[in-house]
Amino acid sequence: MRVIGMLSGTSHDAVDAALAELRCQDGEIVLRPGGLLSVPFPERLRTELADSLPPAATTLKRICRLDTRLGQFFGEVAGRAHAELARGQAELVVSHGQTCYHWVEGARAYGTLQLGGAAWIAEATGLPVVSDLRTRDITRGGQGAPLAATLDALLLPRHGRHGALNLGGIANITARDRQGGITAYDLGPAGALIDVAANWATGGAQRMDTDGLRAARGTVDRALLLRLLDEPYYRLPPPKSTGKELFHAGYLRERLRGSGPDPDDLVATVTELTACLVAAACREHALADVTVSGGGVRNPVLMERIRALSAPTRISDSTGSTVCGLPAQAKEAYLFALLGFLTVHGIPGSVPSATGAHAPALLGSITPGAGPLRLPPPVTEPPLRLRIEPVDRTGG
Repeated sequence: MRVIGMLSGTSHDAVDAALAELRCQDGEIVLRPGGLLSVPFPERLRTELADSLPPAATTLKRICRLDTRLGQFFGEVAGRAHAELARGQAELVVSHGQTCYHWVEGARAYGTLQLGGAAWIAEATGLPVVSDLRTRDITRGGQGAPLAATLDALLLPRHGRHGALNLGGIANITARDRQGGITAYDLGPAGALIDVAANWATGGAQRMDTDGLRAARGTVDRALLLRLLDEPYYRLPPPKSTGKELFHAGYLRERLRGSGPDPDDLVATVTELTACLVAAACREHALADVTVSGGGVRNPVLMERIRALSAPTRISDSTGSTVCGLPAQAKEAYLFALLGFLTVHGIPGSVPSATGAHAPALLGSITPGAGPLRLPPPVTEPPLRLRIEPVDRTGG
């Protein structure tokens, strides 16, 4: 199948759409990457979304409008991916949507809300759409996250202590133990607090610390870092999940206890916080190597601090890694293409040891496209591994 996987992450700066050619073969899934399309959010839509996220108050009217406008935007991006990447030959779209609220109290997840109506995507492309990929896992007692564990469990070598880290608005990690089992959970903030600090430092002119320039100029405030590391979430055992419902601008402001450090020092401090969280997880799971994906790999200061604090764990980004084999920026989009492929083939897409669910779940809801809904024959034996098939650059 030719599947378009789509998402907008917790940084809500762009919608990424990746084309994956997927097939089941001899107990494994083979994925052939077909390219990535990344489309920045229209400024007005991004502002409306940001103004509606926690801790801001909102209304049902605003949520309804956001669901429609996000769905229309996702539909536009899916249509472009269908035309530009798939040459009109895609068969399925899988949309994670935009997370607007993830309801967690302590160690228990009770619900999750992703906006971006799937019907708008189906109408724009004529293709069936798999969406709402997290809720079913929550109904089985899981966190609904991190779903990246599904791809990582199939892709990471089955022997040895390997890990995979994603640095988006929130950092999440997947770890393989000596017995081949999988543990995965949200570590805490990555871009979520770095973006806030960079935005403050520039009076709202910058959304992020581009190339880590402000962190490079700043000095870590050790007293503030210790206060940030005293967050109770970090002491919860996995499985666990979190989001901007906790780690937002108000959260950071409360912990500054007054005027706080100089702007660049604040950026350096929250960058160091993420590196400390990653390093602690590497030690906790005694990881030999970790492959990193997500927008955070473009921040050289963050990556340098992760490498320094996590030694002797080897840290590499997934662009050139033989462990992962997928481009760092596109990994999550390919993840959702994989999850939708599993769903339409009747294969559960969650990993209970990662999410905490009592059983694996068949994920998502399916919205028909322009024609009758025709699902492929179910796969009776769940695949044991994922193989990335290199793209033939010679035109074959």
